[in-house]
Amino acid sequence: MPESKSLRVAYGEALAELGAVNDKVVVMDADLSHATMTSIFAAKYPERFFNFGLAEANMMAASAGFAHSGLIPFASTFALFGTGRAYEQIRNSIAYVNANVKFGLSHSGLSVGEDGGSHQSIEDIALMRVVPNMTIFVPCDSCETRKAVFAAAAIDGPVYIRVARPVVETFTTAETPFVPGKANILKDGSDLCIVATGLMVKEALKAAETLAAQGVKAAVVNVHTIKPFDSACILAMAEKCGALVTVEEHSIIGGLGSAVAETLAGRSAAKFVRLGIQDKFGVSGKPADLFEAYGLTPHHIVAAAKGLLGAKA
Repeated sequence: MPESKSLRVAYGEALAELGAVNDKVVVMDADLSHATMTSIFAAKYPERFFNFGLAEANMMAASAGFAHSGLIPFASTFALFGTGRAYEQIRNSIAYVNANVKFGLSHSGLSVGEDGGSHQSIEDIALMRVVPNMTIFVPCDSCETRKAVFAAAAIDGPVYIRVARPVVETFTTAETPFVPGKANILKDGSDLCIVATGLMVKEALKAAETLAAQGVKAAVVNVHTIKPFDSACILAMAEKCGALVTVEEHSIIGGLGSAVAETLAGRSAAKFVRLGIQDKFGVSGKPADLFEAYGLTPHHIVAAAKGLLGAKA
């Protein structure tokens, strides 16, 4: 049976593993270490762990100082607080000077669940994507989360790792490529391409299986790096398939769907539809119920695909 693990647990474990081989790694948290799972690193390397309390802006500013001192800080809190409350510090104190700070921000998207709309970050990718010098990773499972942590440490400059809360199936392997800026074609196809990121990648693969049973050859592309964006892959799949569906646990404004739209504009006549959060806030509920309510399940992807294929014909 495939392993199931929360991405936040995988993030905490990867930090501790990274800390064992790189003594320049330091970790900051905003009094949420048992939720972000940076507590795993803190238990092993207490002298390299710093709790800033509920002061996210201070944490980000201090992270810039650590980076200027030659260290590699990983700053962690909830995605909403990290990208929102500390946005000015991320922009001016870190990205503006290309400081070598990493952001491992957990509890992203609708899958925060019962915490509700006040804690569900549906705009965080858009906020970070518009900032120059920023790299953005959105891993799909625990294996990819580990790779994102190690890849982030190897990059000289700010990196945002979007970390999800739920326990999910691990379906990639150590051999699955993870090259920053290069999307992975997990399933090839010629009728339609489903472009997904994060927790939606597994949903896209399920949808592709359903479509295959109905005679539709759907490709699935995992965009684990939102920035820099793999435009070449998207254009190639658009040329090959003639129709694309994007799926993301984020607003359709400013995230994966926007990146694909910007790529296609003026360069492709492929049919295209975006699935994601349709310019509204989240609500409280179990993640599975929220995905159903917001149109982010395999059957929603299948329906969108069939609609596109009808238009394509």
